Amino acid sequence: MFTGIVKAIGKLRKNNNQLSIEILDNYFDINIGDSIAVDGICLTAKEIFEHTFTVDVSEETLEKTTLGNKSNFDGIVNIEPALRISDRLGGHIVSGHVDGLGEIVKIDKLEKSWLLSIRWEDSYFSKYISLKGSICVNGISLTIADQKNNGEIFSIAIIPHTWENTNLKFLSVGQKVNLEADTLIKYVERLLLSGENKTSPSSEIINSNWLKDNGWN
Repeated sequence: MFTGIVKAIGKLRKNNNQLSIEILDNYFDINIGDSIAVDGICLTAKEIFEHTFTVDVSEETLEKTTLGNKSNFDGIVNIEPALRISDRLGGHIVSGHVDGLGEIVKIDKLEKSWLLSIRWEDSYFSKYISLKGSICVNGISLTIADQKNNGEIFSIAIIPHTWENTNLKFLSVGQKVNLEADTLIKYVERLLLSGENKTSPSSEIINSNWLKDNGWN
């Protein structure tokens, strides 16, 4: 489990299904077997060297995330170690399981920030976009500032600290990013859908009709 607060950036090198990642700044302790989010993807440290660790990745991960082609970013990735129970939850709950890719459609430089507009590659996931809700972009916890086409296109505001300390500053229009929708939204959806076909007292609590009848909608 992660929070979407990037701790370091790294340089990615790929050799078939094994990736080697050199931490370029803010080095932190890594142990073999640790879960580490690399551009928002939960991976497991296989080998540890000085300022470098390796991970194995499946064909599916290479196919469905940006790790399959990092040339657009010059191999720079965002890195976050797994959340400790004693840590602050600075962003939002992030599982490290990427839902899909997004395409950068516009980058606006404002006076004191940047505004990125992103389109879901698969519009199915647009239902999880909520104004002022959370979204994980390349492993970064961000807030949705605006949305269009029922969430298929959404915008996020980037403050200077985030811009300078992540790989977002290397983005350009047309490039792809890893997206993970808010985990809590997906759990609520699952509970509501399962509750529609059950009659137990516990399922009534989450039944969508019950919610509507009791003034929750």
